Amino acid sequence: MIYLQLFFEFFKTGLFAVGGGMATLPFLYDMAEKTNWFTSGQLADMIAVSESTPGPIGVNMATYVGFTTAGFWGGLIATLALVTPSVIIIVIISYFLKAFRENKYVDAAFYGLRPASTGLIAAAGMTVVTITLLQMDLFKNSGSIMDLFNWKSLILAVIIYILSNNIKQTKKLHPVFFIVGSAIIGILFGFAGV
Repeated sequence: MIYLQLFFEFFKTGLFAVGGGMATLPFLYDMAEKTNWFTSGQLADMIAVSESTPGPIGVNMATYVGFTTAGFWGGLIATLALVTPSVIIIVIISYFLKAFRENKYVDAAFYGLRPASTGLIAAAGMTVVTITLLQMDLFKNSGSIMDLFNWKSLILAVIIYILSNNIKQTKKLHPVFFIVGSAIIGILFGFAGV
């Protein structure tokens, strides 16, 4: 039964997540709430692992969720379910490619999908920011504004943003450098105990 659930959930995600791997995140958050297969915190960890491993993030996330939920076969089924709609759609579109590409309604629909995928990705990004940079037990804190933020994570995020976008010498470094560096800093400065 779990295999059918995995297939259905990830087939649906693959069918409607327009805009690439990051567009699967809202579906995964919904899946976490609906199925209790994983928590939002675990999803944030999955995002970190999926971003730092080779391959498309959506496929990596499907494999990760499927594997943690139902082992090897769960990972395989979730991955196949996620990519199956794309394969079907690509085969159909390639058959009718010329007619599709010259159709003004199809062209307009693709332009209309861009803002939708941008909004979905932005919403997922804001959720990750909230999980990572804000304390999750806001109502248990003393109420001070200083208790609101996870300061270590916020400072590290700002430093990495500046290094990867504004400083000429580090701007061209591969993202893996920043990922490994962040992991080492997390270990050295005890981010888990924040």
